[in-house]
Amino acid sequence: MSDSKNGAWYQLWSTFFGRTWPMWVGGLVLATLNICLFLVKYPWGGSPTYINWGQNIYKLLGLFDLKSAVPVTMHQWGLLGILTVLGAGVGALLSREFAIRIPPVGEMAKGLIGGVLMALGSTMGIGCTIGGFLSGIPALSGGAIFLAIGFAIGAFLALRYLLWEMEKAPKLSSGKSVTLLAAKGKGGIWQPILGVILVAFLLIGPSVLHRGDMVLTWFAIIGLFLGFVCQRSRFCVTRAFREPFMTGESEAPLAVMAALLVGIFGFTVIKYMGIGGAFPGGAREIALKAVYPHFWLRALIGGTIFGIGMVIAGGCAVGTLWRMGEGQIKLWFSGLGFSLMAPISIKYIVPGWSKILPSWAQKQCFLPDYFGYWGAVLLLLVIITLWFVFVKWNERTGKFSAV
Repeated sequence: MSDSKNGAWYQLWSTFFGRTWPMWVGGLVLATLNICLFLVKYPWGGSPTYINWGQNIYKLLGLFDLKSAVPVTMHQWGLLGILTVLGAGVGALLSREFAIRIPPVGEMAKGLIGGVLMALGSTMGIGCTIGGFLSGIPALSGGAIFLAIGFAIGAFLALRYLLWEMEKAPKLSSGKSVTLLAAKGKGGIWQPILGVILVAFLLIGPSVLHRGDMVLTWFAIIGLFLGFVCQRSRFCVTRAFREPFMTGESEAPLAVMAALLVGIFGFTVIKYMGIGGAFPGGAREIALKAVYPHFWLRALIGGTIFGIGMVIAGGCAVGTLWRMGEGQIKLWFSGLGFSLMAPISIKYIVPGWSKILPSWAQKQCFLPDYFGYWGAVLLLLVIITLWFVFVKWNERTGKFSAV
């Protein structure tokens, strides 16, 4: 009889939970799940989660006249976000990687500030790294291109600041860190046991709670898998924009490119065929999903603000969610800042901002309207190819890398 550590079940468990998945595998699976979300109702988005959470916080506190806020469990994005956090928690528990990680006060402050900046950027620019970019590019949105350029500019500026802080003011982020509930040796066996119990509950719970609403049920189930896959693969859009300017490593950019390529294929089929649009005007409605009126300046400015915030916080909209699930307190502060600022920005900042910008700076640009479907896809493939060439060249030469 073979040793238990060489058995088939042990090897299967080790494949999923004994080591981190390749990030590009995570990108492929996440893109597939995103296509599923599109087929259910709407492509993946990150910032609407925080908007809903923030509205419910203010509703509870009786502030800003948000009595009509939809409860989190009845809101597709609020629920998706909760299940993404829990799905990441399941992944961390099953792999014995869960721990409450409390950083120095300065790091928690950066998490909060980064979250506030991401809220401003996503509401002013109409889009975050997920809804505006990881869904926006596959949705054939022209504004998504400029949003991505903004992310790159913001990431570069934020990295410059962080390098300055490390050299000139290291005490701002130094201090004592505390780690609680980490798995140590055989004593951490409670984590996978709790993970199995939690995943069983989370797979059954949404079906019972929302048995009359299949959209919410599917958003909950897909959200669970989104968080799980993000945690196991450590998929990170922030790294994709930060690493070329920091270490030069190409792993994260390549993973995002893989997700974009699969997404472009799936979204284009859905939009071209008008799947789900069998009603008057339905085909056009399907075609314009995840194509926001932010081309080009609005997306560029909002993306820059968001890019600064995500690098300072250490995670973008979805990166914050899955890191919250594995117990990183800095990202809980990021999520808090995002949630508290987003409703305020929508209510008091965005209306004036949209009036200030001229109409040419905030158009809804659906690329097939200008280039046809094949031309739009070809344009995006050329852009992704150029990005690939740049990151591989930069990885080899270190021309734009700080380390």
